Amino acid sequence: MPNITVTSLLAMKQKGEKITMLTCYDATFAHTASQAGVEVLLIGDSLGMVLQGHDSTLPVTTAETAYHVACVKRGNQGAMILADLPFMANATLEQTFINSATLMQAGAHMIKVEGAAWLGESIRLLA
Repeated sequence: MPNITVTSLLAMKQKGEKITMLTCYDATFAHTASQAGVEVLLIGDSLGMVLQGHDSTLPVTTAETAYHVACVKRGNQGAMILADLPFMANATLEQTFINSATLMQAGAHMIKVEGAAWLGESIRLLA
C-alpha cells in the first residue's frame, strides 16, 4: 500500500471514496490492518479502558499514548497514523505544542484534539 497522506485522503473524499480507520495499539495489528488497506490507524485514548483497565480515558498520559504510537509505527505499512491528544494535554498553547510534538516524534502523522471553540488557538498553532 502506498503511503497515505492528507492529500491522498482529500482526493479520496473528493471522489466519494470511503476512507477506513481502525483503532490500533500495537505493531502486529498495525501490520495486519495496513496490509489489508486500512487508510488511517488511530491510537485513541480509549487505550486507558481497553488495555489499562481504567473506567475512563482521563488517566491516559501523553507518554503512554506515545508508547503505543511508536508500537503502531513499527508495524505500519503505509497507513496514516492519527493519535489522540490525551485529556488536558492541551490546557495551554505550550502544552499543546510539546505534547503534540512528543506524539509526532513517536510516529504520529496527525493529532486529534477534542474540545470546543476554546481550542481555536491550539488548532491554528498545530496547523
